[in-house]
Formats: sequence, structure tokens, C-alpha cells
Amino acid sequence: MIVKTLLAALVAGLIAGVFMTAAQELRVVPLILHAEEYEVKEPAAEPPPASTEGQQQHSSLDRPSVIGEMLSALSPITPAYAHEGEHEEEGGIMFGMSRFSGTLLANLVAGAGFGLLLAGASLVFNYPITLRNGALWGACGWLAIHLLPAIGLPPELPGFPAADLHDRQIWWMAAILFSVAGLYLIVLRDEILAKIIGLVLIAAPHAYGAPQPSDISSPVPAVLGAEFAVAALATTLAFWIVLGVISGYLNDRFLKSA
Repeated sequence: MIVKTLLAALVAGLIAGVFMTAAQELRVVPLILHAEEYEVKEPAAEPPPASTEGQQQHSSLDRPSVIGEMLSALSPITPAYAHEGEHEEEGGIMFGMSRFSGTLLANLVAGAGFGLLLAGASLVFNYPITLRNGALWGACGWLAIHLLPAIGLPPELPGFPAADLHDRQIWWMAAILFSVAGLYLIVLRDEILAKIIGLVLIAAPHAYGAPQPSDISSPVPAVLGAEFAVAALATTLAFWIVLGVISGYLNDRFLKSA
């Protein structure tokens, strides 16, 4: 039964990854491309030398840490969109693939990973995913991974100011862990005290505060950033609902055929 549950999660994750790619192409990619137009604008002046501080900072963003690469690979909002044209002459943005192919591959990996995580959580909590509660499982995954952490660190467009990458990674991971624990106590426990503790756990990372940049100036309009955050959260919500519902449907089919 465990093998069938994990297999259902894997298949559901791949399907959700394909769906996520289509949703991103429709709602997210146009906003990123629009923001890149602001990011690449430069004043008509002599190009600065390669050792300038700005280029050093940009280079550090182009070489994320190992943890950053792992987290990016697991996120449905994938960095495969950004900076496609910078090294286009070298064959593409990801292993020589085009923007769309790299995004599809990243979303397939993300979908499979999140599907297995969701199935693992259902096995650990002894609360199976079914067609009836699949949407609830998906909504809880979206809350824990995306919406609640986004209160402190919303999705950001290229060119938007951001705090130190390492600090953001630590806070983001802590916010997810606290959110998962809090949602477990609120949704799956009946005791009033457990629900209160769950609310406290969810609020704790935000009470501490997410790392913020010292300089918030950006060439990208704020309204474009707000539109991107809404689109990113909306598409990830659809991703998680599809993931939960398909996982529940496949689990029910496997259960009936057993």
C-alpha cells in the first residue's frame, strides 16, 4: 500500500508539474519578461569595468549556494524564467535547453518532489489522501510552503531588492517548518490548547521578522511586483489543488483495485 501511495504521488506530481508550466506561461512569464525590460535598461554611458561592485553583486546572484539550488529546484516558481537572454549564445538557460524546456523540467521535478512530500506527510500523520480531502491536503501544502512564508518574503521579480540570500533561506525554511507544525495542530488535533499552540507557531516567524533589504529602491514598478506576487501565489494554489485532487483520485483507484 505504501508503494502504491508513493506511486500515485509521483504520477500526480508529474501531472501537476505539466499543469503548472502551462499556468506559468499564461500568467507568470509575461510579468517576468516585462520586469526584465526594466532590469536590463542602462544609461547611455561608457560601460563600467568588470570589477565594479554592482557586477560583483549580480555575479553573486548568478551563483547561488547549494541550498539555494536545491530550494529553487523544489519550488514551482522556478528561476528558469529569469535572465534567459544573458547566455543565449551558449545554448540556453538550463543544460542547453530553452526557457520553456528548462521550466518544464524544473516543474516536473518540483511536482514529483512535492507529491512525495505530501504522500509522506499523509503516511506519517496516518491521514490518507482521498478524492474527498485531496483539495484540503493541497490547500494545506500551499499554505505551508507558499502563502504563509510569503507574508514575510513575497515572490519577487528580477530587479527587485532583496536581503542576503542565506538569511532569506534560513527564515524561509524556518517559516515552512513552523507553518507545517502549526497547521498539523490546527487541522488534525481536536484539543483547544493544541490549536492555540498551532496559531502561535504560525505567527512566530513573522513576529521575529523576515530579513529585509536595506535599500528598497528598484527600477521595476511596485504595481508590477504586486501583480506578480498575486499571479505567483494564484498559480501555486492551482498547482497544489491539482496535486492533492489527483493524488486522492489515484489513491482511491488503487484502493478499489486492491
